[in-house]
Amino acid sequence: MTYRGRFAPSPTGSLHFGSLVAALGSWLRARAAGGAWLVRIEDIDPAREVAGAGETIVATLAAFGLRPDEPVRRQSEGRDRYDAAVARLEAAGHAYPCACSRSDLAPFGGHHPARCVAPAPAGRHAAMRLRVPAGPVAFEDGVQGRVTQDVAAVVGDFVIRRADGWPAYQLAVVVDDAAQAISEVVRGADLLDSTPRQIVLQRLLGLPSPAWMHLPLVLDADGRKLGKSDLARPVRADDPLPALRAALRFLGQDVPRRSGVPALLSAATARFDPACIPRGTPAAPGRDAAQREVS
Repeated sequence: MTYRGRFAPSPTGSLHFGSLVAALGSWLRARAAGGAWLVRIEDIDPAREVAGAGETIVATLAAFGLRPDEPVRRQSEGRDRYDAAVARLEAAGHAYPCACSRSDLAPFGGHHPARCVAPAPAGRHAAMRLRVPAGPVAFEDGVQGRVTQDVAAVVGDFVIRRADGWPAYQLAVVVDDAAQAISEVVRGADLLDSTPRQIVLQRLLGLPSPAWMHLPLVLDADGRKLGKSDLARPVRADDPLPALRAALRFLGQDVPRRSGVPALLSAATARFDPACIPRGTPAAPGRDAAQREVS
């Protein structure tokens, strides 16, 4: 099977260093495997979307030499696919409408009980929840090793379509990865906990499960994910080499002494070694160092 990887950012802002690490890691993995690399804009949360951010991210990736091999896909254009998947799950008894709010579930620690605790109000659309089967879900991650989670016990029945009609992330990513024949998902470790839920959905929908590789996160000095801190400033598209070299170091890779983006990426691809990617989180650059590297 031909290797197919992807980078799937949400258009909530410009590309920052943490996102560059994820994009570069997925791109290197695909290129080293001689496969294809795709970009998918996950724009299914209009309230959080920043106008023009998707286009800016794609243009910034191109400035860093990270160009997709197929046209960029936007999730907002695939709502029919998601609705069809929800309909299949509901028809098979795997999904049900639910009007329980967060406050309704607070007494249960946010965990949805066996039955809904709130009736659907008149004139209000209900969300759709997945009826999660009991039992552990296990998978082997290319960086993090063996991961096991009992989704029913830890997460419970989770939302697959919101009350506003938009698909939830867990459903949309599963449907799109299958539609694009993604053979391995390479992304940040903040999504490691989501993977068992996605495997459950893949099994219930009869879809193949890709291989998984979750990269270490870039954190600030306070241990926060970079995207949620004041270090999440856009990388410089007009001077990509410093940030590219910093991203390679963060991923535990040898940093070639090459000038020019194409030469650096070519040499980095030839030397790419997934076994060198840190399992935990490396020391992130400090505030001053980060600014020198990405701005």
